[in-house]
Amino acid sequence: MTSGEIHVVTGAFGFSGKYIAGRLLDAGYEVRTLTNSPNRANPFEGRVKAYPYNFDNPDRLAESLQGASVLYNNYWVRFNYRENISFAYSGAVENSLKLFEAAKKAGVRRVVHISITNPSEDSPFEYFKGKAKLEKALIESGLSYAILRPAVLFGKEDILINNIAWFLRRFPVFGVFGDGKYKLQPIYVDDLAKLAVEQGKKTENVIIDAIGPETFTYRELVEEIADAIDARKPILHIPPVLGYFIGSVVSKIFGDVTITRDEIEGLMAGLLYTNSKPVGTTRLTDWLQENAATVGIHYSSELARRKDRVTGYEKL
Repeated sequence: MTSGEIHVVTGAFGFSGKYIAGRLLDAGYEVRTLTNSPNRANPFEGRVKAYPYNFDNPDRLAESLQGASVLYNNYWVRFNYRENISFAYSGAVENSLKLFEAAKKAGVRRVVHISITNPSEDSPFEYFKGKAKLEKALIESGLSYAILRPAVLFGKEDILINNIAWFLRRFPVFGVFGDGKYKLQPIYVDDLAKLAVEQGKKTENVIIDAIGPETFTYRELVEEIADAIDARKPILHIPPVLGYFIGSVVSKIFGDVTITRDEIEGLMAGLLYTNSKPVGTTRLTDWLQENAATVGIHYSSELARRKDRVTGYEKL
């Protein structure tokens, strides 16, 4: 057990941050969280103290990091949302830069930063370009860093795997974009959390592709999910524009953004695949078998999580 050392996790009441915070508590650290949802259901029974991000007040942001040894940064957005400027890639980059500066000012020893596979400042996709800008800024900050690059996360609170299962349970056919041969390498969220906590203990600057032990084509992924939940359906190869249209219809029904053009094009460009050695050990196929009764039962809404700042993710 480790006592007296403070570690800060962004979004500890959310998805990946919750798993990182849980592992830190189990290891005996004092844990704080920075969050936009300080009133969200606390899964840790008050053991994690919540602070607002205070991006508009750098001094208060730095104060919330004072005394901390390690910052685990999960902060990001999935897409641009026109109704809220803070929920946009440009805002996420700006706020993350403020967070790095505050960490440096507060004397944080190390930053464990969650990025994405294949980021590039030359990318045509804002998501990957923004992630690359943040990696560069962190590397140049002088802070000790570990940059973790997951492709796709899965777990009980995830959106992608759950919503594929939701579509399979409710529609007579399932459409994959194009030929469906582009690859992805899902990692279990708690495997990522384990890696993050391990890296928080170290001092060496590293960049790690945080991928799981299995590689699927997109079509194979859909087939594995369908088999696990006993919802085998004809799989159609459809033009990306049609897939986006169908996603838009579902989005309007649920008041959500089911999928974006950039997500479709980034997936088809192979950006969720690397040649690196896997660091996760949990197989998605095993996890699906264990959770077949619940995965995809309810639609998971990204915007519901952003608008409802009280309910826990697992209930949204």
